[in-house]
Amino acid sequence: MTLLERLRDHPEIAQLTERIARHTPEEKDEAGIRRAAVALILRLGEKTEEPEIFFIQRAHYETDPWSGQVAFPGGREETSDKSLMDTAIRETREETGIDIGRDGVIIGQLDDLRPQTARLPSIVVRPFVALVGHQSDPVLSSEVADSFWVPLAMLRDDTGWRDTIVTAGGLEFTRRAFHHGEFVVWGMTERILSHFLSIAG
Repeated sequence: MTLLERLRDHPEIAQLTERIARHTPEEKDEAGIRRAAVALILRLGEKTEEPEIFFIQRAHYETDPWSGQVAFPGGREETSDKSLMDTAIRETREETGIDIGRDGVIIGQLDDLRPQTARLPSIVVRPFVALVGHQSDPVLSSEVADSFWVPLAMLRDDTGWRDTIVTAGGLEFTRRAFHHGEFVVWGMTERILSHFLSIAG
């Protein structure tokens, strides 16, 4: 049995797949607005054999409004992409070397969302949920400063979540966030993650 088959047979993943299949994602197809896609990726932990979720930390660029933040791999739609699913797969491969098309499978789609502040670009982001069956280290592009996996059980544990003062654009905000060592998951990534966890149960 391959790693991907073992992952799909894991009781939590089998249940998650069923719940995502029952979810009807809300799509915001607005004429003229820019679109992007991200991939929320799960694998089996190398030592625990339990599901883990993949995160990246974006590299620091002055022109990037999400510079240095924790995110899911992904990016803006290009004209060569046949769909936003293709966008998520392509961007994940370019940013991390993880090839969902070759080593994994997309099992569902979450609700589209937009930034909640007018200071950020007007863009619609579509998250996809993927399973991957390989455990090799990611190969990070210059757009990515770091990456890490978090056990799904840890993300479900309330002790990692708290209201946190975060800084963006030189301003401070108090936001709900998940803490994992030195990394803080907040903003749009937290919204995607929380929506995913509400479906996963």
